[in-house]
Amino acid sequence: MNFFKLARKIRTEEDGAVTVDWVVLTAAVVGLGAAALTLVRTNTGTLTTKVGNYLASASVNTSF
Repeated sequence: MNFFKLARKIRTEEDGAVTVDWVVLTAAVVGLGAAALTLVRTNTGTLTTKVGNYLASASVNTSF
């Protein structure tokens, strides 16, 4: 098989295109998940600090 026939065969076949699409979509989903995790993790740390400070300053009445 010469080079030109091989090049034409590779160009006309589309079986690998679906795989490339899935790889790109999967990478996008993983990237968005990582970005969301970073945002949630940062804001959760701030909220935890605020709740901890509030609970540390709260007083508990043990009598009725």
